[in-house]
Formats: sequence, C-alpha cells, structure tokens
Amino acid sequence: MENYLELSLLNWIQIFAAIIFIYLSKQATKYDWPRKQKDILIFAFIITILVTTFSVSYIISLYNTKNTLTVFLIGIVTVSLFFAIEYKEIVTATVFIVIVFVLAILFVPLSVNQKVMNVYAAVFLGFILLCFSRYNYYFKSQHFVKIKQLEEKNREIEILNTRKKEILAFVAHDLRTPLSNIEALSEMIAEKYEPNLIELISRSAGQAQQIIHDLIEAEKEHQELLLRQKVNVYSYVRSITDKWQIDNSRKIVLIAEGYLDIDVEINTSKIERVMDNLISNGLKFSPKESNLEIILSQEDTFANITVKDYGIGIPKELQQHLFSQFSAAGRTGLQGEKSIGLGLHISKKIVEQHNGTISVVSNENKGTAFTIQIPIAS
Repeated sequence: MENYLELSLLNWIQIFAAIIFIYLSKQATKYDWPRKQKDILIFAFIITILVTTFSVSYIISLYNTKNTLTVFLIGIVTVSLFFAIEYKEIVTATVFIVIVFVLAILFVPLSVNQKVMNVYAAVFLGFILLCFSRYNYYFKSQHFVKIKQLEEKNREIEILNTRKKEILAFVAHDLRTPLSNIEALSEMIAEKYEPNLIELISRSAGQAQQIIHDLIEAEKEHQELLLRQKVNVYSYVRSITDKWQIDNSRKIVLIAEGYLDIDVEINTSKIERVMDNLISNGLKFSPKESNLEIILSQEDTFANITVKDYGIGIPKELQQHLFSQFSAAGRTGLQGEKSIGLGLHISKKIVEQHNGTISVVSNENKGTAFTIQIPIAS
C-alpha cells in the first residue's frame, strides 16, 4: 500500500495525542481548572481533530484532496456538531485549517488549475465548518436558554408551593391557640358567668382576626389603588400617639421641633396600620419602665417618622430578614407576645405603595429605631 509508513506514523501520533488529551481532561476535571485553561484545552483538541482528519484524507488521496475528502468532512462535521465554540475560536480554527490545506497543496506536484481548484475547495470547506458550527452554537444556545427558563419557572413553582405550605402551617399553628381558647372559655362562661372571661374571649377572637387579616394582606398579588388625602404629619401622628396613650400606661413621647407644617398625601388607615405595628413592636420589645419616642423630621423632599424604643434591640444576623414574608426574625415579646412575622413585611409593602421607604437601625440591648420616609406633598 502506498504511503503506508506515513499513515502508520500518523496513527501512532493520533494514539499518543488521544492519551495526552484523556490525561489532561481528567486533570482538568479533578482539579477544576479555570475556565480559560479549559477553553484552551478544548480548542487544542478541536485543532487536533481537524488536522488529523485532513492528514488522513490527504495521505489516502495521494496528496490530491479533490479525489477524496470524506474523512476530512467527517472531522468538520464532528467539530461542528459536538462542540459549542465561541465565534472567535471557530474563526481562528477555520483560518488555521484553510491555511494548512492551502500549504499542503502548494508543495505537491499538481498543475496550476488543480491547485487553484483545491484552494477553492479549502475555502469552501472552511466556510462549511464555520456555518455548521455557528448553526450548532445557535441551536445549543437556544436550547440552553429554554432550559434555564424552565429551571427558573420550576424554582418559582417551588417557591409558591413552599409559601402555600408555610401559610397552611402558620394558619394551623397560630390560629389553633386563640380558637381553642375561645372554645374553652365559652364552655366555662356557660357554666358560670365571669366578666374577666368575656375580656379573654374578646382578646382571643381579636388575635385570631388579626392573624387572618395579616395573611390576607400579605398574599395580595397586586397593589390596590390607594385613596389618599393630604394631612399634616404632626396632627396625624399626634392622633395616633394619643390613641395609644389612652389604652397604655407607657409614655409615648412625640418629638417634632420645627416640623409642624409638613404635609403628606397618604392613605391614612394604611399608614396608621404601619404606625400601629411599629409602636406595638416598640412596646413589645422594651421594658415597661422605658418610654417610646416618635420623632418627626424632614430630609430634602421627604418627611421622616421615626419610632424609637430603648429595648433589647435586634441581632445583626436577624436584621436582614426583618421585612421578609414569614420572617425568620419573628420573636416572642418580653411579655410572651407572639408574632407570625408578617407585620413588617406588610408595613414595607404599604410604605412602598406610597413611594416611600422604611429602614431600621438597631443595636442589641440599646434599642431599635424604625424610620418611615414618605414624599412631602407638593
């Protein structure tokens, strides 16, 4: 057979090259090579495949590539189908193999016409390699995008399912106690009338109603249209503090020096709900002998309402979870008051509906200050 020695030598080169690439591939996987090094290894493997298939075709065809290009085409198709190559890399590989092809033709005893035809063939094969590769890259990229979109949808479904389970768990756990109390107290009051039992029944029913209201508020998908009215911040906050002062022995101090004429456009019932939640938390997590401060201030075009307590504060690791739904930062108050971790989440939603923000500054055993920031009315 002609060119047997050359073909045999090429086979041995292929065997050793394959062994080297297998070894390097295992090392890349084992030691998690950087992305750039992996790309270089893949590019070198691609060049090896193209050069090897061209060499086999070139030798078998007796240095005349127009006679048979089957093996070389197999190499081109292999590279195109099995490797998703970046544009610069495939252009570099195409230019390289075309140059190799042309140089190989120039040094064989062929007529000028044959050499010209083979140069055309080289360019054409390079074009095939480039087109096949880009089509395959586009197809795989689209497939990758669809897989990622599907994974994202699956994550969203998992989150929704988790939220539903959490809601059911909270409803089952937190409504069981007040409703059980109502049932037990109702039986007791049926046997013997006691005024304090009436108060306990009312409190338990109110607790259950508040939990249900929080769950409904937290699960609203769309922002409802808020009916707003212009109010004076000082007068509005003063009315809320007076309400709390009537039913509470703790002193709530309103500090508003120089900020008595600030107006904002708000839904009064919604913002009152936020204020009630912040005041309730301040009282819940501070000693009975300490006061609560509500500070009014102005920052540029925003009105600030700060609710400050001198209680146990919030650990730093919990602060990042404060405004999350069913917050992991939910804690029992100093007097055993329970929380399902929805109050601050709902408060944040309400303030954001007013184009405002809510923030917190807290230090353990030194107290906590929540600040609501709402745009001043024009």
